[in-house]
Amino acid sequence: MGFVQRVQRAIETVERLNRIPYARQDEIRAVWTELTGQQVDESFHLIPPVYSDHGVNITVGREVFVNQGCRFNDIGGIEIGDEVMLGPDVSLISAGHPLDPRQRRTGITKAPIRIGRNVWIGARATVLQGVDVGADAVVAAGAVVTRDVPAGTLVAGVPARVVRTIG
Repeated sequence: MGFVQRVQRAIETVERLNRIPYARQDEIRAVWTELTGQQVDESFHLIPPVYSDHGVNITVGREVFVNQGCRFNDIGGIEIGDEVMLGPDVSLISAGHPLDPRQRRTGITKAPIRIGRNVWIGARATVLQGVDVGADAVVAAGAVVTRDVPAGTLVAGVPARVVRTIG
């Protein structure tokens, strides 16, 4: 399946998922499994709507909670560990375009995002390509994460910086 077909399939699949009532979590998990091509644990919990551009490059662990309005730009890959909570409107953006104006419309940059165990990402935070978020970290609401987040820290701001250690 080509790039354009993968994008069309993902958009059609998330449109279907977004029409499923919140109370029907078994159906939501079934369509999420269809989107990603990977069986999702029965502890996975998602509040629609959700958005994805490919779907097939997303893996999620056990006891993952995805709040409404989250966006998974997964061309570069997104790995979400166990016990992760994503607040409303979180964006995980694993791809972009080159800075060089001559390549911007024809090229794609990509790198995986890895979210460690027991991470909490607050409302409207954005995590960009190539970022690893360490276990037990917290990303504050509205933060834009452009570099790795050490385990057991709170990051905040634009760009996000370590505010303090936690735990």
